[in-house]
Amino acid sequence: MTSLTDLSIRECLTGLRAGDFSSRELTEAYLGRIDSLEADIHAFITLTPDRALAGADAADAILKSQDHPPRLTGLPIAVKDVLCLAGVPCTCGSKILENFIPPFTATTVQRLLDAGTIPLGKTNTDEFAMGSSTENSAYGPTLNPWNTNHVPGGSSGGSAAAVAAHMAPAAFGTDTGGSVRQPCSFCGVTGIKPTYGRTSRYGLVAFGSSLDTVGMIGRNVEDISLLFQYFAGFDPLDATSVQTPVPEIVLPQSPDLNGLRIGVPEEYFIKGIQPEVEGGVRAAIAQMEAQGASAVPIHLPHTEYALPVYYLIAPAEASANLARYDGIRFGPRLGEGEDLWEMFTETRGKLFGSEVKRRIMLGTYALSAGYYDAYYGKAQKVRTLIKADFDQAFEEVDVIAAPVAPTTAFKFGQHTDDPLAMYLEDVFTLPANLAGVPGLAFPVGYDKHGLPIGMQLMGPHFKEDLLFSVGHAYQLASD
Repeated sequence: MTSLTDLSIRECLTGLRAGDFSSRELTEAYLGRIDSLEADIHAFITLTPDRALAGADAADAILKSQDHPPRLTGLPIAVKDVLCLAGVPCTCGSKILENFIPPFTATTVQRLLDAGTIPLGKTNTDEFAMGSSTENSAYGPTLNPWNTNHVPGGSSGGSAAAVAAHMAPAAFGTDTGGSVRQPCSFCGVTGIKPTYGRTSRYGLVAFGSSLDTVGMIGRNVEDISLLFQYFAGFDPLDATSVQTPVPEIVLPQSPDLNGLRIGVPEEYFIKGIQPEVEGGVRAAIAQMEAQGASAVPIHLPHTEYALPVYYLIAPAEASANLARYDGIRFGPRLGEGEDLWEMFTETRGKLFGSEVKRRIMLGTYALSAGYYDAYYGKAQKVRTLIKADFDQAFEEVDVIAAPVAPTTAFKFGQHTDDPLAMYLEDVFTLPANLAGVPGLAFPVGYDKHGLPIGMQLMGPHFKEDLLFSVGHAYQLASD
C-alpha cells in the first residue's frame, strides 16, 4: 500500500478533496516520517507539530464546509529558516538570531498559507544562506538522504533533504548563487529559482539584496508549478518586486518538444567536470532531442568571470546587510565593557561563524575607500556583460541546458579547509543569478555510487512557464 508521504502534491490535493484521507491524517503521516528520520538527517531547525495539527484540523473543517475551499487547503509544507513565519523562531542558521521570533510572515510564505498550506517547521540552512553544503549551520549539518556521509548541498540543504526523504512534499528555498538548484542536484529533487523580482523578498532575511530569490523545492516539476502560481507575483512591500503578471501554468499532456531550441553552452562543460555528470546531462539533452527538440551549440563568453564577480558583489552586499547584527540593533549583546568596539568585536566575533566572517571581510574590503572602483565597481560592469551574454543567447534559443554542479554530492569535510574549492561548486549556477534569469533544476541520472546527477534549464526573464513545460515534458518521457 502506498504511504501518504509517497503521494505527489497533485495526488494529495485530489485525495483531500475526494475525502480519501484527511489533512490531519496527511499531516500526521509527515510528522511521523520526520520523527523517524530527523535524528539521522537533521533537515529541520525548528518543528511546529502542534501548529501543524491545529492547522490540519482547521483545514479539514474547511474542506467539509466549503464547496470551493482554497486550492491548497490541507497540504503540509516546510519553510527554509531564512524566511519569517510569525511566532516561530527564524535563526538563519546562526547563533546571533537564536532567539529571534518574527512578528510577521514573509509574503511568499503568507501567500501559500492563504492558499491553505500548513507549515511543518523551519528547515536547516547554511548560516545566513552562505554556503554550498549546509555544513555552515550553527545548529549542525544536514545529511544527504542518499548517503549520509555526503552533504545535501546548500544553502537550502535542509529543504532539499526534507523533500528527498519524504519528510515534506515541498519546501521553500532561497537561491542567491545556486542555493535551490545545487541542493536539488545533490538530493535528486526538483527546484525553481525564479526570475529576480518575480517573487517577493519581503520577510526574507537578506544576504545579497540584488541576487536573493525565493524559490521552491519539490519532487517533480508539476508539484512546484502548482505552488509557484500562488507564491509568485508582485508585492508592494518589496521595492525590487516586478509588476509582471504570473501566467497560468498549463503543463503539456505529452512529452513532445517539437520545435524547441535548446542552447548547449560549451563554457559549462569544462575541464575537471565529473565525467558522469557531463555524461548524464548530455544524455538528458539527447533524450530531449528524441522528443523533438533541437540542440544548438552556443557561447556565453563571460561565464569564466562569473565566479570572481559573484564573490565580489555578494560579499559586499552581505557585509552591508549583516552590519545590523551588532548587539544593539539586532541580536544578543556580549561583553560588558564601556568600549563600543570591544562590544561589537565580542558579539560578532563569537556569534558569527567562520564563513560569514570570511564573506563580511571580503565584502568590506571590496567596498572600502580606494578599492571600490577597482573591485566592486568593475564587478558590476562585468555583471552587465554576463547578462548581455544571456540576452543574446535567447535571441537564438528558447532555453539553455547545462549541468547544475561540476560534481555529485561531495563528502563532509572535503572542502572545509579549501574555501575556493567550495566556491567552485557553484560555478554553473552563479551566472543565472548575476543575469537575473530563471533556472529549473531536476535529476537526470545517478553516478556509480548511486548519487543523483542534476541538470538545469535556464530561460529568458519571466519565462518560468516555459521552463516548467519543458521540464515536465522531460519528466513525462523519463517516467
